[in-house]
Amino acid sequence: MASWRCDAHLDHYQGVVQPQGVNDFDVAAYNVRAWDQEVKKGNQWTQPVSPQVVEAARRGQWSVVLTPLKAVPKAWFGALEGQRVLGLASAGGQQGPVLSAAGADVTIFDASPGQLSRDQEVAKRDGLGLKTVQGDMRDLSVFEDASFDLVFHPVSNCFCPEILPVWREIARVLRPGGALLAGFCNPTLHMMDTDELEKGRLVVRYALPYSDVHSLNEEQRRKYTDNEEPLIYGHTLEDQIGGQLAAGLMLTHMFEDKGCSGEEAAFNDYASAFIATRAIKPG
Repeated sequence: MASWRCDAHLDHYQGVVQPQGVNDFDVAAYNVRAWDQEVKKGNQWTQPVSPQVVEAARRGQWSVVLTPLKAVPKAWFGALEGQRVLGLASAGGQQGPVLSAAGADVTIFDASPGQLSRDQEVAKRDGLGLKTVQGDMRDLSVFEDASFDLVFHPVSNCFCPEILPVWREIARVLRPGGALLAGFCNPTLHMMDTDELEKGRLVVRYALPYSDVHSLNEEQRRKYTDNEEPLIYGHTLEDQIGGQLAAGLMLTHMFEDKGCSGEEAAFNDYASAFIATRAIKPG
């Protein structure tokens, strides 16, 4: 899973290290490079689970997160044994290996080769039948219709400029009766001035939908690009929840969760920074 500030098929990275202008900047390619850098930096969402966690999952003792802190209720998964699970933009060697060890047939799909390498490392280390595929979350054309029983999509669409195609592709690859478990940012979080959040103050600065590319000026954006940090988008609830409904999915459950970073801590005093939903594709 990706943190709020820290996921066309990309066979390799030919991107730009720093954007010189918003119109000639390939954000998808940049974020691939940026997440590969996060792996090298040791970002918490790039740290694989231990062999002990995998072994416990094999014994039925497991939990995973869609959002930073709160474990997803096991009832949201149903019987995991034998389920075909797509971990969408979910690389990093964390959720996928646990679900695989718990008995699911897991495929991890992510844009970052570095993040995918974490899942591959755990699969090799612990003898898991985990598969990995590189690509953009908006394009799941490598998978046939109704290929999966469950899609596990933790907080990551904040790195994607448009999410309605993501929901449509999820609905297509889910079998009738299949479930989508998704985590995403509370849109209100993106309205806040992050410099003020770091000081523990909430100051509304930006309109929704938000974009590091279009909402910030070049000087503000360089705060992230100079350090090769991923760039984010703040999507509206209409796109986050309404987009799932428009894709033909039916919401069944949801919960809110707090954040765990310094910027999110101030926001936590007033509202939850993250939302998780469960939806099914009607059968």
